[in-house]
Amino acid sequence: MYQIHAMPSIVKILRVVADPNRLRILLLLKGEELSVAELQEILGMGQSTISTHLSLLKQAGLVEDRRTGKSNLYHLGPAASGGGGVLDQLLAEAKKDIHESAPDRAAMRRVLRKRQDKMRSFFDSVAGRLGKDYVPGKSWKGMAEALLRLMPPMTIADLGTGEGAFALLLAQRAKKVIAVDTSAKMIEVGRDQALRHGVQNVEFRLGDMEEIPIADAEVDLVFFSQSLHHALHPERAIEDAFRILAPGGRIVLLDLAKHRFEEARELYADEWLGFSEAELESMLEKAGFTDVQTSVVHKEPETPQFQTLLAVAHKPGQ
Repeated sequence: MYQIHAMPSIVKILRVVADPNRLRILLLLKGEELSVAELQEILGMGQSTISTHLSLLKQAGLVEDRRTGKSNLYHLGPAASGGGGVLDQLLAEAKKDIHESAPDRAAMRRVLRKRQDKMRSFFDSVAGRLGKDYVPGKSWKGMAEALLRLMPPMTIADLGTGEGAFALLLAQRAKKVIAVDTSAKMIEVGRDQALRHGVQNVEFRLGDMEEIPIADAEVDLVFFSQSLHHALHPERAIEDAFRILAPGGRIVLLDLAKHRFEEARELYADEWLGFSEAELESMLEKAGFTDVQTSVVHKEPETPQFQTLLAVAHKPGQ
């Protein structure tokens, strides 16, 4: 929960945003949370300059930050994100008038790709041994709870499939499983395993879970198994899952309940430290899902005692 601050005067706000570089920062943060290092790379400015600008923007209530791992991510504050005011108009005009805004957006896309590449390189490095190594929250009890809710036969999307172990399990009862992962090496391992076990109704596709390489309404069930916390934008992944589901289809989410084990970011390339039941319910309902049900289905006895959270929901029928 972000703290609610008293709204600064419009005079103070206008004084702060009179600087074109601070407007550039606000335009970037309007679309994405970014760290100081990422803003440096995008804007080509020094760390002290960026920090000074951010400090002034924070004092005006235009920017806030949240701690993530070893750095802070900055986003628009209440004075800038209230919507429909003078600042919205000002930023819209700045986007047209500041000639650096288009190159800034292009540079931001490159920076975000680097974030994804870092995560992808982690999974490439462990491809072929994930089944042997420890992965927090991946429990057979949690998977069994999800399987009880399945209604085969159906066409299933397994998003963030990894080496495809669960996709191969689902294939025993499904008409077809489309297994998607962002790591080419994971996809290669999954295909080899399917070939070795003679499984023919699993199709492995390379792609991002936020831009799923599956057609609209192509599947009956979407499954995320300990993968959503690796998405840069979990809400976008859920929205795209809604798109690929046929009317009346279902989504099943197994992920970590919110925790404070910061080392997970480095050890397992986690982008998010799990989710609360309320956060998952909100994202699912915002995407258009109904009949949302959530529950904690497993708690590990060893420290840090990761908990597995299960969420199930429906896409409304025609």
